[in-house]
Amino acid sequence: MLKKVLVFSIFSCFFISSTLSANEISLNYDKKTKSLVRKMLVYKDPSWVCKITTKESKEYYFLSPKSMFEFYFNPSKWPITKVKDIENLKSIVVTDYSTLKPIKAKEAYFVYGSNKVSLAGDDLPAFKLYSHAQEFAKKNNGRRIFKFHEVKKGLIDLLNGDI
Repeated sequence: MLKKVLVFSIFSCFFISSTLSANEISLNYDKKTKSLVRKMLVYKDPSWVCKITTKESKEYYFLSPKSMFEFYFNPSKWPITKVKDIENLKSIVVTDYSTLKPIKAKEAYFVYGSNKVSLAGDDLPAFKLYSHAQEFAKKNNGRRIFKFHEVKKGLIDLLNGDI
């Protein structure tokens, strides 16, 4: 009996943790969902949509990785969110440009300098696989591929024409 309870407990923990992970990397927006940064409807270009979830489980959507990084680097610019710094963030999700599936932003590869633009202008298309990012960069004049932690505020300022 103890063995059955133990097996059931382990299975339950695994099931619950996998369910939480699946919910954490979803993008559930509709035709009324607006981007926090640019106040535009995100559904109009689904290949770029991103989402940040706070530790309080509030979700904020973005038109693109560039817009998401704008918020990430300076969340206090949007006081409505009550996010003081990145320590208040639970998860960040981006859309894989090649598959249109949601992926964890911190595991993604971002292509800089391509000829593809989002509704926010020059941007950083995201990819789950480095090989997909490389292929995209070759076909679309991408100049460099960054991991999440390599993207800096200066790059976002450059993409926005602020430098």
